Amino acid sequence: MFGLFKKKTELEKLQIKYKTLLKEAFELSKTNRSKSDQKTYEAEEIAKKIEAISQK
Repeated sequence: MFGLFKKKTELEKLQIKYKTLLKEAFELSKTNRSKSDQKTYEAEEIAKKIEAISQK
């Protein structure tokens, strides 16, 4: 019924987390550069996982 109870795939979960981390990094870049860099690093690690999954 309209995909209401459809579970998200691992790829979809990682993509959401990636976007969230990048958004947090952008907001932190205005106030705390080191925390922003940490969030960006975490986002890049997620991006590597996303690429690995999409290669399969």
